[in-house]
Amino acid sequence: MSSIMVDKMKKHNFFAGPAILPAPVLEQAAQAVVDFEGMGLSILEISHRSAQFTAVMEEAMASTKELLNINDDYAVLFLTGGASSQFYMTAMNILNEDETACYVNTGTWSTKAIKEAKFFGNIEEIASSADTNFNYIPKEFAIPENTKYLHITSNNTIFGTQYHQMPTTNVPLVADMSSDIFCRPIDVSRYSVIYAGAQKNLGPAGTTMVIVRKDVLGKVNRAIPTMLDYNTHIKKDSSFNTPPVYPIYVCMLTMRWLKQMGGVAAMEQHNKEKAAILYNEIDSNPLFKGVAAKEDRSLMNATFVLNNDDLNEAFLNACTDAGCMGVKGHRSVGGFRASIYNAMPIESVQTLVDVMKEFGRTHG
Repeated sequence: MSSIMVDKMKKHNFFAGPAILPAPVLEQAAQAVVDFEGMGLSILEISHRSAQFTAVMEEAMASTKELLNINDDYAVLFLTGGASSQFYMTAMNILNEDETACYVNTGTWSTKAIKEAKFFGNIEEIASSADTNFNYIPKEFAIPENTKYLHITSNNTIFGTQYHQMPTTNVPLVADMSSDIFCRPIDVSRYSVIYAGAQKNLGPAGTTMVIVRKDVLGKVNRAIPTMLDYNTHIKKDSSFNTPPVYPIYVCMLTMRWLKQMGGVAAMEQHNKEKAAILYNEIDSNPLFKGVAAKEDRSLMNATFVLNNDDLNEAFLNACTDAGCMGVKGHRSVGGFRASIYNAMPIESVQTLVDVMKEFGRTHG
């Protein structure tokens, strides 16, 4: 992955989301705001039903299927409302009131998904890592018979944990992949629904990708409001109403970039290289300590703390001086968080590691 372009901007963007985008994508997206496809119009002002944007939507859906090897049993949708809207849309569309879905609780977003799903059926929390502030992925749990689906959050931005092996089960999976979609290959055939807010690894805030197996739909007893019915959006190719044109366009550009970089398998290797550089420093520098269990550490969000909290402000100042932005940890965990999504170049990770090394030398 040595061909990955280094972001020419001065700052190194470690924010958890909205997050870093590839430099060439930003350049193309910026140009399209002024003049899209030589139309003499901005992408922000063209009709969502124009031939030009229809081509964008079609390419975005086709690229998703190509990158993740998705067959025609599934539909790819670009919706609004963020992943938070999918917390309830998934259950509303595929879970009857007298049926049971099981959830694994691995943090804030799982907790919220559980809360929303309870409006539509029986929800059983079969495993949780709340006992240690969500610093690991539960692995041993029993799934009750007749479970409609098992819901997981594949990566946890706040706590820095990630599934590296999906649960072994014959039960269909529903997954929130907002913060690690496209970071590695996945077997989509194991899932009934995958959803992901774009603003981590795919594009800017404003659209949400949903990958749904079509044959699980239309089987619930309840009436579903038109805008909340997946079939509404499947029939209209995500354009039942005016879609978020610009975020979808940037997602399309990002997927073009992903294909140019070698696809998700190549991206996985790139992400593993970055994560190894950062975690090696966390483990070897006596001033720092990792938060997440080593076997469950995220490739996307590295969480760590200083052994001496009195040094927190000084370290953040050192990061800022080096142009490393967004390193402060979430309030639920404290300490620090470095989000190293697909578009993050190795050079930026190395800059942060150099700051940590120097901080260890001067404060150790």
